Amino acid sequence: MKRILITGAGSYIGTQVKAYLGRFPEQYAVSELNMHGEDWKKFCFRDYDAIVHTAGIVHRENTKRDPAFQELYTRVNTELPVQAAEKAKAEGVKQFIFLSTMSVYGLTAPVGKPVFITKDTPLHPVDHYGRSKAEAEERLLPMSDSAFRVAILRPPIVYGKGCKGNYRALQIFAGKLPVFPLVENQRSMIYIENLAELIRQLIDDEAAGIFCPQNDEYTNTSRMVAAIARAKGRRVVLVGGFTWALKLLGKWIPAVNKAFGSLCYEKALSAYGGGYCVKNLPESIAETEN
Repeated sequence: MKRILITGAGSYIGTQVKAYLGRFPEQYAVSELNMHGEDWKKFCFRDYDAIVHTAGIVHRENTKRDPAFQELYTRVNTELPVQAAEKAKAEGVKQFIFLSTMSVYGLTAPVGKPVFITKDTPLHPVDHYGRSKAEAEERLLPMSDSAFRVAILRPPIVYGKGCKGNYRALQIFAGKLPVFPLVENQRSMIYIENLAELIRQLIDDEAAGIFCPQNDEYTNTSRMVAAIARAKGRRVVLVGGFTWALKLLGKWIPAVNKAFGSLCYEKALSAYGGGYCVKNLPESIAETEN
């Protein structure tokens, strides 16, 4: 049996990963650890095979570029995981899995101009969130060796029941709007159970390296809003002809490009083993909304 410690008690991803691994009680014993304050440093890591580090500050729009919050992002998203990894290595833990982010690339995609991230795409974070995660990666990766395996995950938008963030905005649109613009874009996203299954496989394999997970299918924003509405028992009519207007708006309103641009991982970059997507896009939306 593998003994897993999730550092970041109460985090969305940590809670969901714990619940998913709990479906395999004969294979995994999972605990959570609160990383607030200094008490966590007294906790013994020696009894665990793997640590999944999910503690962190996400990219809040009102703080991620504010100089007053730079130190906080660095302390929580960079220093904390490095300290946890150093402690884990010193106490004989075999594997450290760090939840990073697609934001380390610092890329945006204007409406109508697809951007694909490949193995050769350089990191170029543009805000406190992306920089703090990239700095943590830079310090964690050299710690990896044959006895201590470091795995870095760079997920795109993560969604599932109870999630917040960008998916929540799509839920609001689907719940209130009778019509929505039809734009032929593509986005990388990942359902929480698909992410949890990848983490499970990485734990089994004691894998190390950088991983860029995503659903098997790219997501189209317009059709996803319509699918969410159907799951809620509503109907949203998709209306074309607005792409030109959204292209103009995107020059002044970044959120437009974020919603309707095409930013994706190249499919080959996200492959692992025999696959980890246990739910396809329609199934994941149905489970999230019901």
